[in-house]
Amino acid sequence: MSLGTGIVLFVIGAILAFALNIQVSWVDLHLVGYILMAAGVVGIILGIVLITRRRQSIATSRSTVDPVSGDQVSRQTVDRDDPLV
Repeated sequence: MSLGTGIVLFVIGAILAFALNIQVSWVDLHLVGYILMAAGVVGIILGIVLITRRRQSIATSRSTVDPVSGDQVSRQTVDRDDPLV
């Protein structure tokens, strides 16, 4: 759930809870609005946490001399803590 989804859920919930004056016999629209608003707040908090989470990377450089040609060989590796990368 992203930040935008949380905002959309909150807005739809606020419309259902405060702006509509419709009575439906099989569901309480005010309660559904409050539930959507709560889900929106959770989504907004989760979105902010995911945006501000730090990604760490460690770059390692190694340079050696090739014994056959005498050229300098450089190699760089990057290790990331994020399992999705």
